[in-house]
Amino acid sequence: MTSTGATLFGLTAADLATLLSALATLGVLVAIYAASTVRDPMARRVKALNERREQLKAGIAASTGKRRAKIVHQNDATDRMREVLSAMKVLQEDQLKQAQVRLAQAGIRSKDWAIAIIFGRMVLPIVIGGTAALLIYGFNVWPEWGEIKRFGVFAGALLLSYKAPDIYVDNKIAKRSAAIRKGIPDALDLLVICAEAGLTVDAAFARVARELGAAYPELGEEFQLTAIELSFLTERRMAFENLATRVKLDALKGVVTTMIQTEKYGTPLASALRVLSAEFRHERMMRAEEKAARLPAIMTVPLILFILPTLFVVILGPAACSISKAF
Repeated sequence: MTSTGATLFGLTAADLATLLSALATLGVLVAIYAASTVRDPMARRVKALNERREQLKAGIAASTGKRRAKIVHQNDATDRMREVLSAMKVLQEDQLKQAQVRLAQAGIRSKDWAIAIIFGRMVLPIVIGGTAALLIYGFNVWPEWGEIKRFGVFAGALLLSYKAPDIYVDNKIAKRSAAIRKGIPDALDLLVICAEAGLTVDAAFARVARELGAAYPELGEEFQLTAIELSFLTERRMAFENLATRVKLDALKGVVTTMIQTEKYGTPLASALRVLSAEFRHERMMRAEEKAARLPAIMTVPLILFILPTLFVVILGPAACSISKAF
């Protein structure tokens, strides 16, 4: 006996209910797993900072190139990618350094990923673009498409596959910079308190990193790494410059410039940081006011498309029903 009920894509109501129940059960299981396996986000960062401390110690204490080479952990996959890029003569030192700086700004400390980014720019267009060309022109999967549409899809696949690594890194840089920007005024206030309490710059950065690690983990990580470099680098200026390089943020570059001038000329640190903190708080308030001023223009389209039709139905619906009954 066959069912005569309505179907959706060949599925009956019972089949759809079973599928939705399975998806709901899977969602509950994933939520339980995520809730039961919560990890401390600072553990991985503390481990990375300790590794950086050991590398700095080893780099300063080592007297020969052989001993320095022991602190560099080579990756076989990275070595093979480097060999392929070098054989094709597409690996340039300037390009590699730029990729390493952008990865550091995204919070990725491993320099091996720079080779992977450059290798991905070369391989992904070949793989994805070749697959798209094979499906479109070779197997003729979409015969109803015109030549312009086929070429557009093929060109889009090539361009997107080439820019995919850069888009991913730029997205991480933007998110990380926004998270660090929120914590800079609070960090400067804590630095002012530490400076007035008589702490050195190294101890002040370490204390601020410890206090802000839970609220702003990205900023706490950068400050902790700066404190480590201040303790081990031969020139303290290099530690501040590395901080400005690792964070793509103009506000933090202003802080770094102030710290360098304070170290060089001996100017009062607390007063300079207090002025910077007030400026950053004023800038944050201005950004909030700007977003609030843009809100009416942004809400215009949702208001016209979703809210006004609902109001018209609620207000005019009873009147339309009464008029239809009268006629």
